[in-house]
Amino acid sequence: MTGRAFINSIREGFRGIIRHPLVTIASISTIMLMLVIMGAFYMFSVNARTIMTKLSQRPPVEVYMKLQCSEEERAFVTEQLASNPNILEYTMATPEENYLSFKSNLGSSASILDDFDYDLYLPYTFSIRLSDPGIANEVCAEIATYTGVSKVSQESNVMAFLTKASRIVNLTTAATFIVLFVIALFIISNMVRISVYSRASEIEIMKFVGATNNYIRLPYITEGAIVGLFSALCSWAITILVYRQIYFKAMSSIGYSSFYALVPTRTIVWHDLFILVVMGLIIGAVGSGISVRKYVKV
Repeated sequence: MTGRAFINSIREGFRGIIRHPLVTIASISTIMLMLVIMGAFYMFSVNARTIMTKLSQRPPVEVYMKLQCSEEERAFVTEQLASNPNILEYTMATPEENYLSFKSNLGSSASILDDFDYDLYLPYTFSIRLSDPGIANEVCAEIATYTGVSKVSQESNVMAFLTKASRIVNLTTAATFIVLFVIALFIISNMVRISVYSRASEIEIMKFVGATNNYIRLPYITEGAIVGLFSALCSWAITILVYRQIYFKAMSSIGYSSFYALVPTRTIVWHDLFILVVMGLIIGAVGSGISVRKYVKV
């Protein structure tokens, strides 16, 4: 196809949008509805993964040192934890700090520990935050081998749940996007088929005078891509405006540092735009290409 023929095909694609306004409006509405659902589910999955990541990074791993461990042993463990790339953060608690924490949890019964010799019976401890709950077993097994460490305790059930939940969210997101994509593709292909059917005779004449399949198909693909792009921009504006309102209402009663804080709008606005534009262009162009395919086989 020559450059001039390519430009003419693109121009015809724009004309087709104006020529069939009802089909164009119906196609835009259909794609936009699918993309709004996709955008909403994307925002939900981003927030779900973020919350689970924060929860998994809480200190469910506790390292108990041996009683009366030496300062050199504590320094060694501190050095090893600091150099471990799988550990986001750690804090050390002295026997006195553990004693005061335990005493405060007893409330009105705390007086029974007034004469308790914490230096003799309580160890130094480390609370650890991991970058990934799925590697907890490996990290704990390594820490247990450090000199001076008596026991490594982890909430294995919590770790297993968070790992499984993260996997389920990722699979659900992918499956939902695929299902919505196929539905939107099917609907838009049928919408465009109406427009193509009305020009079936014109397509047959073009074929008989020597027009190539690509020359005939390109205007419809261009038309579908433009419709998909416009639908994507509209759905992006809708999802962002709605999410912003939800964000401000939800965060009015939740601290920004809370584990349950929502992802800020500015963090996902451009990712959402990219995903919706790509999906809109693919749905519009591929759906149109599928619809016109039947009629170019003369």
